[in-house]
Amino acid sequence: MQHRLSPSWTLFILSGLNLFNYIDRYVLSAVLPSLQADLHLGDAEAGRLMTSFMVGYFLSSPLFGYLGDRAPRKWLIAAGVFVWSLGTVLTGFAAAYLMLLFYRVLVGLGEASYATISPSLISDVYGPEKRNNALTIFYVAIPVGAALGNIWGGLISAEYGWRFAFILAGAPGLLLAFLLLPFEEPRRGEKDASDLGAIPRARDIFKLLGIAEYRLVVAGYIAYTFALGAFGLWGPSFLHRVHGLSQESAATFFGMVLVVAGILGTFLGGFTASAWRRRNQAAYGWLLGLSALAAVPVSFAALIVKGIVLSQVLLALSMFLLFLPTGPINTLILETVPVNQRASSMALSIFMIHLFGDMWSPEIVGHLSDYWGSLQKAVLILPAALLVCALLWLALAIRGRAMDRSGLKAG
Repeated sequence: MQHRLSPSWTLFILSGLNLFNYIDRYVLSAVLPSLQADLHLGDAEAGRLMTSFMVGYFLSSPLFGYLGDRAPRKWLIAAGVFVWSLGTVLTGFAAAYLMLLFYRVLVGLGEASYATISPSLISDVYGPEKRNNALTIFYVAIPVGAALGNIWGGLISAEYGWRFAFILAGAPGLLLAFLLLPFEEPRRGEKDASDLGAIPRARDIFKLLGIAEYRLVVAGYIAYTFALGAFGLWGPSFLHRVHGLSQESAATFFGMVLVVAGILGTFLGGFTASAWRRRNQAAYGWLLGLSALAAVPVSFAALIVKGIVLSQVLLALSMFLLFLPTGPINTLILETVPVNQRASSMALSIFMIHLFGDMWSPEIVGHLSDYWGSLQKAVLILPAALLVCALLWLALAIRGRAMDRSGLKAG
């Protein structure tokens, strides 16, 4: 007979696996200059590496959302971790550009399964009063993993070359993929008072866009992801080219700031939003909108100032502001939809934010950099995207406030 993990252990394992998820994803940005030099790639071709990852990631997410609301989720999670880890290891063996593109697609395919299904599993072991805090802890893996990926990639690449950075980053996941298999998984919707309802049909996933709150969350998330996806790839290169930092120093600085700003921002934003929501049901929306709005002028200034120290300080502040909404974004995605469609809601959001967001933004920045001959000019499109994000999330907050006053339930 299988035993069930406690909620704390479930969260611990899933958060740990999510950490490796983002380490594997962000090694690429740290080693990009070396990889480009070795394979003779221009900026547009380098940006396409992230695009190929997103092809595997967002195209397969609806399939995993469909399966996540129906099939045993621990097997889907195990398969996802194994596939993305294998793709990361194989990236280190790529002998040609087309092989590199294929392996990045494989990484995206594996990560799509994990990212789509894990949050719904957490939602089934934590009730509404603790769910946002639990998801906040889960998503702290984003800044920590991204930072470790940048630091790890920079250090290993400098010492042993960019290929070993990928091989050593991906290898642990080949073993860790199977951690959840011996244990019983929770029943869907068991921590919610509402009835689970009938098993959703495949076409029901697109009906989620008819929910106004869900639509506003995802629309703002698209613009947010457009900006962060591009700068996640080009951030170290920006510091390297514009301010003259070495490749290793740029990757290390970017990684360290991600750790500090990411942990502080994600925890502070998530726990503050949970406390604020006890007094204001629209708190999640307000936190999303105000943090994105504050990040617009700060990020713009960070990209245009001439002094390296001031630029680094403003970049750090921008990252802090942009990590504040991490937990509440994903909590709203899960809570604005019917209980029986949580995996589908996460899948559709992944599909939308990458199809219209960071699938194209790294390559767009690369093309603009090649065209203008200036990476600094190219990245200035990113604060504009954050402004669009802020306006959409403020509209969500205003709608939530109006519905709260009228006593209506959002969604």
